[in-house]
Amino acid sequence: MTTPSIEFFVGLTEDLENVSLRRQKDTGVRTVMMTFKTLKAIEKFKSFTQRTYGDLRLIDDEGVISVEPSSIKFFFAGDEGDEIRRVECSFQLIKDQHWERFMRFMNRYAQANGMGYQDK
Repeated sequence: MTTPSIEFFVGLTEDLENVSLRRQKDTGVRTVMMTFKTLKAIEKFKSFTQRTYGDLRLIDDEGVISVEPSSIKFFFAGDEGDEIRRVECSFQLIKDQHWERFMRFMNRYAQANGMGYQDK
């Protein structure tokens, strides 16, 4: 049994803080925004010791979902303004089957990591 995980770098699991799901009424395109407090990938990126795919990998029992982020935003804090406060990674899912597969992953990830769903 595979523990659901999220990776930017191969073998380096990130800890998801929050996920926001939105759907454009006019086009039906769904946007996913994942929020992380920190990214282990930042430290690995600095040292270039891990192989990267250049995408975000969501891994569970069904296999690997590979998505290319449409945006990654870094928010900084601290006295020098150089401490990462959070990172927001967004990507779009257009096809219904991709959305359904993503939701199955998120349900598994949430269950494995003690997260819950809250409708706004």
